[in-house]
Amino acid sequence: MRGVVNFVSGDKAPILNDGQAAASIVLLGNIGRSIWPAFERWRGVPANKDAQNPLDTWSKAVIGPVALEFGATAYFPSDPPWQPFQQWAMRADDLRPSPLGILIHPEYGLWHGYRGALGFGHFLPAALPVRHAHPCDTCSDKPCLSGCPVAAVLTSGFQIAPCRTHLKTAEGKTNCMIAGCLARNLCPVGTEYRYQPEQLRFHMAALNL
Repeated sequence: MRGVVNFVSGDKAPILNDGQAAASIVLLGNIGRSIWPAFERWRGVPANKDAQNPLDTWSKAVIGPVALEFGATAYFPSDPPWQPFQQWAMRADDLRPSPLGILIHPEYGLWHGYRGALGFGHFLPAALPVRHAHPCDTCSDKPCLSGCPVAAVLTSGFQIAPCRTHLKTAEGKTNCMIAGCLARNLCPVGTEYRYQPEQLRFHMAALNL
């Protein structure tokens, strides 16, 4: 569980399976490497080896039955209508955008994610998240800005085009595509939660360059 959002008047709440607006959602996802062993075991089953979009497929296989058990509606980042997962996450936890566009957590850094959410027709008890200083505001060296080989990471926003071009080059194929985004790896926050090499390669390969 990565947090709870209770919707109030004026919110555009997601629609439940019964056609009513959700009163609450529970966000589900990973912290660091937490999901990787289970996902790898699932991928090792012969019937799952050729699954398209395997991480999305696995997430649905895990979360779908939980939704049924609790009478909830399941939402996934990969499915339309696209739900505002990042906005939900910032309401549910102490998160803000980083220069890479990834939401940064004061403890987990850039090494966390959201795989789905459960919607309910009733309000759920939820404490407001404790807000801390934004890690990027207190980071003096800002290695993510200087560490990108093509200067794709700027304070004004992440530049997609030079990043994707670099990843197709021989240099990009031997650094970022193998070890993960260099700028992301240089972030000093939450380094103990950094994804393992196989997990990093999987996510980079999913870009389908």
